[in-house]
Order: sequence, then structure tokens, then C-alpha cells
Amino acid sequence: MSSQVFRLPLLLVAALAAIGSASAAPAAPALTLEECIARALDQNFTLRIQSFDAANARETLTASEAGFDPTLTLRTSRSFSQADVAATTLTGTRSELSDTRLGVSQRLTTGATVSLSGSLNRNETNNTFSTLNPAYNADVSLSISQPLLRNAGPAANKAAINRAELGVTRAGHDFRAQVLTVVRNTEAAYYNLVFAREQLKVRRMSLALAERLFEENKTRKNTGVATDLDVLQAEVGVANARRSVLEAEKVVRDRQDDLLALIGRFEFDTVLGEVSLPSDRPAVPDFAASYGLARENQPEYRSAQAAIGQLELDLITARNAHRPSLDLGGAVGHNTRDRSTGRALNRLPDGDGYNWQVDLSLSMPWGMRGDKARLRIAQNNLEREQARLQQIEQNLLAQVRAAVRAVETNLESADISAKATELSVRQYELEKARFDAGLSTSRLVLEAQDALERARVSELQALVNLRTAVADLRRLEGSSLARYNIRTDE
Repeated sequence: MSSQVFRLPLLLVAALAAIGSASAAPAAPALTLEECIARALDQNFTLRIQSFDAANARETLTASEAGFDPTLTLRTSRSFSQADVAATTLTGTRSELSDTRLGVSQRLTTGATVSLSGSLNRNETNNTFSTLNPAYNADVSLSISQPLLRNAGPAANKAAINRAELGVTRAGHDFRAQVLTVVRNTEAAYYNLVFAREQLKVRRMSLALAERLFEENKTRKNTGVATDLDVLQAEVGVANARRSVLEAEKVVRDRQDDLLALIGRFEFDTVLGEVSLPSDRPAVPDFAASYGLARENQPEYRSAQAAIGQLELDLITARNAHRPSLDLGGAVGHNTRDRSTGRALNRLPDGDGYNWQVDLSLSMPWGMRGDKARLRIAQNNLEREQARLQQIEQNLLAQVRAAVRAVETNLESADISAKATELSVRQYELEKARFDAGLSTSRLVLEAQDALERARVSELQALVNLRTAVADLRRLEGSSLARYNIRTDE
């Protein structure tokens, strides 16, 4: 297909020249579709807003992983007391206690929590019966608590991390879906601006032809060949053509604002350069190939698959919560008491003081009604999303079929419109030649001119519809990203 939007007969060259600077493109560099898409991806508000969702998904993953980071604890205190000691003659016994405890705990993917802690305290008193004054106590202990039923095993304990990872994947798919939508909308806005500007050129050509016919009728009237009615008809034709130009100018401004809203931020006073339709003829699409690409790349479909993965993890979590809590715990430690900090700490490895503990605890809500209800909710949510995925797949199939048919239909429509324009050009030339020979009337010439204008606009619309249909199909396929070398973060 020719890169020209329509072909001009030699008869109209003079009319185009008469339009002059009024039909010239804005004094700005040519604006390509690729440049518009690049600006949209860089400046578009919708994409900027969507990017925050992707960033939050990554932060959610980090927060989930942080649940397995070691936790450091430090506690220190100092206290003072004074009281009479019961059953003795001592009065006003004072005691000062300083205590410091340092510990670290680590959660494991098995669900266990391991803790290591140590403390040092100093106790000083005025009690003369105290054997060590001041006395230093040091201890170190290791403890572990392992769930045996609820919250046991990597599947339950890593569910939050795995869910957050799928959330990052979904956010990436949602962002790509928005990118594809912005690309498609930018293409459509660009093509609509092409149509509006080319339509304005057609309207101005029609105005120039109407004005030329009006002048010819006035000359013919002065020579007695035309009547007042012929002049009036030509004058009304000029007025109608001028009104069409005004309407077309408004459409151009509206379509320019539409494009600027996608590719800029508050830049509505910017003058956009010349725009044009691509010169290549779109290929006839293959449904099987298009549908294969859509299933592989369509972000909504892949996001729904990731959502099912999240709900499967929710079901695992609900089944885990349906179990009773049965926890096994154990602890072992050493402790010493001496007259100085150094001696108390040095004696810890082989001191006589030690302790150990083993415990088993069971907890289960009566009837577990709440846990059972949450398990059923998780199952229902999973089945609902699986049904939704089937619905998306069916809708995708129908949308691709419709998009392929739209491209095929518009390819034929563009060819037919081009032939119709060629026919209208010849009919107009014939009617004008007959008018010049005195064998036709200005009314018939105006009718032929209107038919030519409609044919040109119809051809323009067919070409724009074709390009828009191709853009719709590429959005469904997800192939717009590769076409314009767009990369999104995984």
C-alpha cells in the first residue's frame, strides 16, 4: 500500500497551491510514532502510578523475607531497695542490683525458633551476712522451640515469602498490561491525529475548489452563460465548505490534545510536528499464531495464573492452621556466681551451675470451627480463581478471533476505499470538464465535489481503522513490546 494517504489528480494541484500556508504542517520537526511511544512510556501518568504498585510488591517480598532475619535483644536495668530483713535484728538493709541481658534469636524454615542469650548482674548489699559482696552472677542459655503440627515444615513457614514472590510476578504482569494499553492508546491517538489533519487538508481542498467554482460562476454570469441561481448555489457551497473546515480544525485540536495527554505532562500548548501513517502494508494475520502469542504473553492471563498460585499457598496455610498447636521445647544453660565480673565469666564453661528443660505443649480450640471455616473459604477462593482463569481464556479466544477478523476486514475495506476514491476523482474530473464545456450545472459539480470529499475521508478512515485494528491485535498478542523494543522489569 502506498505511503500516501490518498492520490491527487493533476486537476487539483492548482487548488492545493491556492491553499498556501494555511494547510502547511506546524513548524516543528516531524513526529514519529516510535517517538510518541517512547515519550508516553517516559511521561505517562498512568504508568507512573502503576510503577508504585510494582515497587510495593517488591517491598512486600523483602518484608516477608525479613521474618527469617536474626533478632538481637538487649536489656539492662538497675534497681535499689531498702527494707528490714524479717526474722533478724537487721534494720535498713539496702540492696543495689544491676542486670544486663544480651540475646539473639533466629527463626528457621522448619518453624523452629532458636535463641541464645546470656546475662550478667551485680548485686551489692550492706548485709554483713552476705558471703559475696558485691556478688556477680553470669549465665548463658540455649533454647529451641519446634512446632510439631501447626506451623511445622518449610511449606507453611515459607508460604508468605512464596506468596510475595508471586505478588511481584503479578505486579510485573499488571505493569506490562498497562504498558501494552498505553502503547495501544498512543498508537490510536497518533493515527487519529493523522486522520484529523489529513481530513482538514481534504476540507481545505474542497473549500478551494468551491471558491474557484464560485469565481467561475460569477464570471460566467457576467458573460450571460450562468444565472443568479448558479452563483447562489456556488456561494452556498463555499459557505458549507468553510463550515466543514472550521469543524475539521476543531477536531485537529481535540486529537492533538488527546495525544499530548498520553505523551506529556501539562504540555497542551506544545506544537506537534508532522505525523503520518506507516508506509508498510500490514500482513494478513494468522489466528493460530496470534492466539498462541496471546496465551503466552497476555499479562491478564498470566497474572490470573499467578493469582491461582497465591491462592494455592493460602490453602496450604489454611490447612496448616486447621491443625492443633503441638510444640516441643528444650533449653540448656550454665550459670556462675563469683566476686568479680571476670571470674564469673571465666567460670561459665566449666562451672558447677547448670540447668536444662524439656517441655511439650498442646493447644486446640474447641471444635476448631473458625479454622474449618477459613479452610473452606480458602478452597472456595481457589476454585473461584480457577473458574475466572477459564473465563479469561475463553474471552481471550473470542477477542483474538474478533481482532483477527477486524484486521482482515479493514485490509479489504482499505483496498475498496482506495478504488472508490479513484472512481470519485474521475467522476469529478468528468463533471468539471462538462461544466467547463457548458454541458453541466454548478449543482452537479458541487455534488461530485461532495462525493469526492466523502470518498477521500472514507479512505482515510479505512486506513486509520486498519492501523487501529492492528494495534488492538498486537496488544492482545503482547507483541507490541517486541515491535517497539520495550523491556519491562521482571
